[in-house]
Amino acid sequence: MATSFLFPWVWLLSTSFKPPHQIIEFPPRLMPERFEWVNYVYAVTRIHYGRYLVNTLVISGLVLVGRVFSCTVVAYGLTHVNWPGKNVLFMIVLATMMLPGQVTMIPVYIIYTKLDWINTILPLTVPAFFGDAFFIFLLRQFFATIPEALTDAARLDGCSHVGVYWRIVMPLARPALATLIVFTFIWTYTDFQSPLIYLKDQELWTLSLGLRGFMRRYGAGGATALGALMAAAVLYTLPMIVLFFAAQKTFIQGIVTTGLK
Repeated sequence: MATSFLFPWVWLLSTSFKPPHQIIEFPPRLMPERFEWVNYVYAVTRIHYGRYLVNTLVISGLVLVGRVFSCTVVAYGLTHVNWPGKNVLFMIVLATMMLPGQVTMIPVYIIYTKLDWINTILPLTVPAFFGDAFFIFLLRQFFATIPEALTDAARLDGCSHVGVYWRIVMPLARPALATLIVFTFIWTYTDFQSPLIYLKDQELWTLSLGLRGFMRRYGAGGATALGALMAAAVLYTLPMIVLFFAAQKTFIQGIVTTGLK
């Protein structure tokens, strides 16, 4: 099964180094006869990879900050703060997970139009600062496993809720936070639909839109365009691969711990 998942990416990587004549040869060969970087040069210059990468990373970074802050605060309030109605609110949060995004797409677009947010990154970043039902649920389940004795002892020592949240809960929640960060980055980094709806100016495009624009413009360019597209796709996946391997241990620990508890 691992081979079936890895083979397309290996073929993608191999094709990105092939000269144009070998890309379209039949029967195809997995390994290039010689490794060439011309496809990467073509991709970076024609797809404006640097500009689109910066746009994508800025949006992904803002979404990460907003989602980590908002989801952890809400999850903390649902587990370590006693107030009437918190279980009802948690049920409402869970109920929103049952609502398909397509149902609210048009009303949300109308709201953003009236706010004059179209053709800006605001529709892509601001909602992250208001929480996400899935990650609130994930963090709430993890925070519930933190012994109350720890938080009570911190309060006896004079810690406020902010102190307990920052000094006790957040350090213990690193596995769950790693899960949130990896999922959020991958989902935001690879998002195609939202940038397509809200970003009209090419200067604001993300990598997903940049690849789509390259395909529309140079799709008939034959093997040269195909090699550049493969090279761009390799560059597109590299940040996600680096992030996953950097956070792999903590990420898997967060999935296992949250699932069991």
